[in-house]
Amino acid sequence: MKIRVHVSLKNGVLDPQGRAIHHALEGLGFEGVNDVRAGRLIEMDVADSTTDTALEDMCRKLLANQVIENFRIEKVA
Repeated sequence: MKIRVHVSLKNGVLDPQGRAIHHALEGLGFEGVNDVRAGRLIEMDVADSTTDTALEDMCRKLLANQVIENFRIEKVA
């Protein structure tokens, strides 16, 4: 089973990478971009028998820092 884990910073957490991207877009002449938040995407191929609980445990224990990040698990068809 293909899994995508989307990890992003929580609201209120400073995002220097997003800020740098925003600044670069402005420098290239792109207008109308009000804010940029950067995150990461983790793709995994797991056994079909892997439970939702196990996937959430993976995220909580390793893939996301829950103090400053949120995560969303997506099962890819």
